[in-house]
Amino acid sequence: MQMRFDGLLGFPGGFVDRRYWSLEDGLNRVLGLGLGCVRLTEADYLCSHLTEGPHRVVAHFYARQLTLEELHTIEISAVHSRDHGMEVMGMVRVPLYTQKDRMGGLPNFLANSFVGTAKFQLLFALKILNMVPEEKLAEAVAATQRPKKAAIDHSGGAA
Repeated sequence: MQMRFDGLLGFPGGFVDRRYWSLEDGLNRVLGLGLGCVRLTEADYLCSHLTEGPHRVVAHFYARQLTLEELHTIEISAVHSRDHGMEVMGMVRVPLYTQKDRMGGLPNFLANSFVGTAKFQLLFALKILNMVPEEKLAEAVAATQRPKKAAIDHSGGAA
């Protein structure tokens, strides 16, 4: 995923003008600007979501399994992309584990703020691609919905 300029987590992508581009051509054009070294095809398509509100947008979601070497290449390329430091602040790896405290790892990651349908897309991909066991994924989501304990002030001073 990417940390965006507005502090929200999201996936690489952008708007595609269907008059000039197929979805995949448009996506690869945008990915070429942001990542430079990955091409997606129709076979990588997972799902689409319609966002509600005054600006209705259809978000098409693609996913591809990468080798560790391919991931490293993308991470290095992303730092040198045109959008790095402007629209995109950096790449972020999603932790696919939960620590023994049941909050560290994926549950804490899911507590971040996501743009549009990105959180739903992430959860959908983790489930449909069997990247996290379904029961562990449900536990991680449930952990983010529990109220957090208030921090204890040990300073003894008055505010």
